[in-house]
Amino acid sequence: MIRALGPGDREDWQRLYQDYQAFYGFKDRPAAFYDRAFARLMADDAHDFHALVAEADGRLLGLTHYVFHPNLWREEGVCYLQDLFTAPQARGRGIARSLIEGVYAQADRAGIPAVYWLTAEDNYSARMLYDRVAAKSPFIRYNRKL
Repeated sequence: MIRALGPGDREDWQRLYQDYQAFYGFKDRPAAFYDRAFARLMADDAHDFHALVAEADGRLLGLTHYVFHPNLWREEGVCYLQDLFTAPQARGRGIARSLIEGVYAQADRAGIPAVYWLTAEDNYSARMLYDRVAAKSPFIRYNRKL
């Protein structure tokens, strides 16, 4: 079942989000990082991040965080899907696809059909799904050197 993240999901959500952070090399986030992130997700601020989770048998198996934001090229704005993660033991069951489709549905409800996200170039297993549910952009991302 795909549904909105709720206040009672904190423990399972944090377990998943910690695993996601570790996947991208951020293993030692302080507790305050997760406290702030969860508080923002629970604030129900239209201008901040939202979360969907995948639940089966009372346990969270996946999460996604997304935000609607303005865009000069699209009057209605766009939706950025920032985080998407499925617990390793639950992969291959269509959870990630269902979470993406859940974000698509939320964007459609908001009148914002354009949804985009980024992934690591070497994230081949995820990219196999992404190639089926979205169109790959021709753009290359650059980051400011810190």
